[in-house]
Amino acid sequence: MTPPVRTLPELVAFAAETFGEREAYVQPATAERPRQIVTFAALADQIHDRATALAELGVERGDVVALVMASSIEYATTYLAAAHLGAVTSGINPRLGALQQRELVERVAPAIVVVDSGMTVEASCPVRVPEALQPTSSHRVDAVHVHDDEPVAIVWTSGTTARPKGALFTTACLDAVSRGVDVLGVTGDRRLSPLPFAHVGYMTRVASELQLGITTVITPTPWSAAEAVAIMSTERITVAQGVPTQWALVLAQPALVTADLTSLRIAGTGAAKMPATRVAALRAALGVPVVVRYTSTESSLGCGTTPGDPDAVVARTVGRPVAGVERVVVNDDGVPCPPGVVGQVWLRSSASMVGYIDVVERVNGRTVIHIDHELTATTKDAEGWIHTSDLGRVDEEGNLELVGRLQELYQRGGYNVYPAEVEEALRTMEIVADACVLGVDDDVLGEVGVACVVLTSGAVAPTLAEIREALSPLVADYKRPDAVVVVDALPLTAMSKVDRAALRPLAQTAADRRRR
Repeated sequence: MTPPVRTLPELVAFAAETFGEREAYVQPATAERPRQIVTFAALADQIHDRATALAELGVERGDVVALVMASSIEYATTYLAAAHLGAVTSGINPRLGALQQRELVERVAPAIVVVDSGMTVEASCPVRVPEALQPTSSHRVDAVHVHDDEPVAIVWTSGTTARPKGALFTTACLDAVSRGVDVLGVTGDRRLSPLPFAHVGYMTRVASELQLGITTVITPTPWSAAEAVAIMSTERITVAQGVPTQWALVLAQPALVTADLTSLRIAGTGAAKMPATRVAALRAALGVPVVVRYTSTESSLGCGTTPGDPDAVVARTVGRPVAGVERVVVNDDGVPCPPGVVGQVWLRSSASMVGYIDVVERVNGRTVIHIDHELTATTKDAEGWIHTSDLGRVDEEGNLELVGRLQELYQRGGYNVYPAEVEEALRTMEIVADACVLGVDDDVLGEVGVACVVLTSGAVAPTLAEIREALSPLVADYKRPDAVVVVDALPLTAMSKVDRAALRPLAQTAADRRRR
């Protein structure tokens, strides 16, 4: 039988009683401040106080609390305090521009906005910094008992190709996520992850961290490879995570050779592919298995490799569905594709979002969050399948290989080109540290491919002919780039994804120049 769903307040109490003096959150020391920690027992007390302060400011069950904050102990405390009251938290990344922050705040109609000290956000409701959220009464408010289907979090999609959408998750969704944690979460772990707390990777996984007594070590921002190596050693990290570009920078750190990584038991990667040679190098340097994870904001859970998988599988695929997840690759008619045939990836599980939010309003003194059913239907169908817009194929062993996204697919002279496939080939070149391929307009071929590449340290910029020749054994001639641009680094969005929109003007200019 499936065990009963436990709410966040119940899990806070459980963690305080079970793990007590174990560190729940750690903020490593920086040049600006000393190391900060909070134990599970102290976290429960701080949550109770913060919840009382929020209640005194009028926050009630079902209200939205907007957090425009960097990852921090204060963020975690406020999120869990809102859950204590039965309120819904909308995390908004502070790296977003002021206009976008204001837009997202307005869309959730919060009862209160909490911001980091020194920040200003325009809102029609009270705006407070965490330090100001202190109770004035010694009488603490009790935790609200919420139902499984009551909302607890709104997580915003990255908005790289469209207006950001707010995915709504319930207590039951978070519980389902905790059941699919597998090898990246065991009792007593000390986890280092570069993901911002407003990301789905934190907002929907906090339940599992409380349930397993996992210590979250918060990566300082801006991220630094040198700091990451030092923190893995000094904080006795057991689970380290990063995207391929970050791992490449970590591997280049001289301090990695002498760093004490004996506490480390596993390393995770995702968001893009890395060559098998780099997977092997990372595994050797860290002395632990490397696994890859794949999901989307809307599905929250997805696929992953296992510690026993070969380096080639970790490099080429995103593995098989994790516990509780169904996966299928379908053609344009929704019919499952046979192994080896490219189609759109669909995922289904109890962890998936309820839907995208529409409007938030007050009705008879209560906050009501309406779902935009028409918009939701573009991503989540009537049978609960999340249409990820990712394109992939399943190999004979059941591993999913991603080849690109529907929005990134381009047609060169009538032939489909999947940028991810070309990017993977480019990363096999010793002189290429990272790459992004875009399809841009062309008067003759319709679209052509432009490779934006980051070179390894000391490498000499290659010519287009040299790149095309190096890729000739790996991809068809029509998939090889028609132009190449060398950049110092690939720009990233607020959610640490490659900002293809920022690269597009540069790529278009390079494509236009080749015809002159």
